Amino acid sequence: ALMLVLTGIIGVSALLFAMARWDGAGSSFHALFQIQLMGLYGAFLTADLFNLFVFFEVLLAASYGLLLHGSGRARVSSGLHYISINLLASSLFLIGAALIYGVTGTLNMADLALKIPLVPEADRGLLHAGAGILAVAFLAKAGMWPLNFWLVPAYSSASAPVAAMFAIMTKVGVYTLLRLWTLLFSGQAGASAFFGGDWLIYGGMATIACAALAILAAQRLERMASLSILVSAGILLSAVGFAQPHLIGAALFYLVSSTLALSALFLLAELIERSRSANEIPLEDESELLPRPQESLQPPKGINLDDEQKAVVGQVIPWTMAFLGLSFIACALLIIGMPPLSGFIGKLSLIGALLNPLGLGSEAPISNAAWALLALLILSGLASLMAFARMGVQRFWTPEERPSPLLRKLECAPIFLLLGLSIALTFKAEPLLRYTQATADALNNPQQYVMAVLGTRAVPSPEAKAAMLEVQP
Repeated sequence: ALMLVLTGIIGVSALLFAMARWDGAGSSFHALFQIQLMGLYGAFLTADLFNLFVFFEVLLAASYGLLLHGSGRARVSSGLHYISINLLASSLFLIGAALIYGVTGTLNMADLALKIPLVPEADRGLLHAGAGILAVAFLAKAGMWPLNFWLVPAYSSASAPVAAMFAIMTKVGVYTLLRLWTLLFSGQAGASAFFGGDWLIYGGMATIACAALAILAAQRLERMASLSILVSAGILLSAVGFAQPHLIGAALFYLVSSTLALSALFLLAELIERSRSANEIPLEDESELLPRPQESLQPPKGINLDDEQKAVVGQVIPWTMAFLGLSFIACALLIIGMPPLSGFIGKLSLIGALLNPLGLGSEAPISNAAWALLALLILSGLASLMAFARMGVQRFWTPEERPSPLLRKLECAPIFLLLGLSIALTFKAEPLLRYTQATADALNNPQQYVMAVLGTRAVPSPEAKAAMLEVQP
């Protein structure tokens, strides 16, 4: 339910932004967009591995067209890599699911949770091989290093509304890993309990480290947003690998906050970079343009003038640049994890869960891996702070003779919506943290889900009811 609501919010925001200009840059945009939403909703709702594969293919097929929307050499080049990698991942998905089906005889997730502990020792290696191959497909989609080399070029070259929608697509891989790993390889899975947990922990930390180093060298805002997605993915994957309910609950809160902020940043990046290209994309309806105030060159009284007769201080800042600057600051604070916004609450909750693995008041020892993840949380935030500060200086504070961008109402409203929800999370953090903690506790106790699914009576179809009435005397 949490992922469905998050997908709906980002989907509405991206669609509104696209209606300003991007939906006319190519054919069939709205059809592809709705098909992708259908694939995302199906992936979050299904309880069967084969149905999950089908919905993965639906959302991927739509994403191929959306990535190429707007054409251009960069989109075509990165799109070919994106398609190749995802086709390979889909093949691995099928192979892994087939191996698991061959060992257990089922692909129903709840049924798998019951049958995996009963797998004979002779077949357990085959089961683990299938699970490992399946995990590679999910990890490639989630963006774990070294399987994430395709992500940054693809997301950076996509159009702004498509990139904003892709921010939730990366979380599909994280969601699937969290759902399947806690269900199939929980502490109740016998000899297969917590299979692959160390790979998630250390692979996630490697992802954080590589993305944090790369973000320091990024020169474009779209690339910084893409690398920030990798940082958040690494944090989430490491948190899943620890298999601690308190840490998973904090990670789910962080997932919501970071996804909203990253989607807003992708939309914002297109508006910020527009002034650098002098608004080269024509707008269809000029009446929808928001007014851009003219800067007055007449200085107020008492202001010293330089040799070129320009005001030294006191120049009017166009409101469009003020809107973009304040929005950029809000996105940066959310992604970095600085107070007082919800990104800080998410990272603080993660740090608190790492220092208290069994909850407040516990005296459980802290593992070396937990200390390493805690250090990476702080260092990655510092790297993001340096990168965003440099980008802010270059885009907003460096004096350049550049016109302020032209904006439309439909372009500003989605950014305002996403950032407004992120700020609302700051004031309503406690209810959401309670919800995510309850979700983590339920994931840690899969028997409740298994009994709810397998204990449900099947509803016969109308044809089956008619056949039953015919055989009755």
